[in-house]
Amino acid sequence: MADNKDNKPKQNQINIELDEKVAEGTYSNLAIINHSVSEFVVDFVSIMPGTPKSKVKSRIILTPQHAKRLLKALGENVQRFEKAHGEIKDYEQPPIPLNFGPTGQA
Repeated sequence: MADNKDNKPKQNQINIELDEKVAEGTYSNLAIINHSVSEFVVDFVSIMPGTPKSKVKSRIILTPQHAKRLLKALGENVQRFEKAHGEIKDYEQPPIPLNFGPTGQA
């Protein structure tokens, strides 16, 4: 008979569900990062050429500890990617003027 232990999730294992809509992903070619003492906020934006206005497509809010873990994980993955596919070239682009809503004068 088969051992029932194999069917049970491991104690430190987390089952993560990914629904179809989230699995499609959201395209972003700009990330805007802000922080406070207690959190990092990353806004993902998609800017299309010739379009005067763009919207934040997704926002994640992280604790400082999770932001540091994300930085480390991204760095490790970029290194692995470059080892397999060559250096990622970072092209200089003119700064993008960012405007988050109405502005006023003081």
